[in-house]
Amino acid sequence: MSHLPFRIGLGYDIHSFIEGRPLVLGGITIPHSHGLDGHSDADVLCHAIADAILGAAGLADIGHFFPNDDPAIKGIDSLKIVEKAVEAVAAEGYLIGNIDATLIAEAPKIARHIAAMKKRLSQSLGVEMAAIGLKATTNERLGSLGRAEGIAAHAVCLLMRKG
Repeated sequence: MSHLPFRIGLGYDIHSFIEGRPLVLGGITIPHSHGLDGHSDADVLCHAIADAILGAAGLADIGHFFPNDDPAIKGIDSLKIVEKAVEAVAAEGYLIGNIDATLIAEAPKIARHIAAMKKRLSQSLGVEMAAIGLKATTNERLGSLGRAEGIAAHAVCLLMRKG
């Protein structure tokens, strides 16, 4: 592992909507007619953040740690995925500096849920809420996201070497 004092990682995830599931983003359930399809709770925000954390340390992506064909983790709370990523980079000698993420969705409106998401994420990440930037935007009705077929998330993470 490199001994650089800082490392940056990028994460991305996308899931399509499906009927009959709750919509979970940033560890909270958001009222909506559809949830996201996936092996876990399909929390795209947590998945993008976990991949950003793991990528910053040069580690494998979340599919390595949580394969989508493992029945033992079916429906897993994605905050556990984030916590595993934090543990993995801590073992490499790094702490989370900050996270910046963007959710892309035509619906539902996300802005009123951001504070609650940041609170839940800060607990799993082990950082203050101020260390988490979280924004929401639309895809301006372009493409599959613009047709409200799902939700995507981008995230970046800054890691800092301990000590």
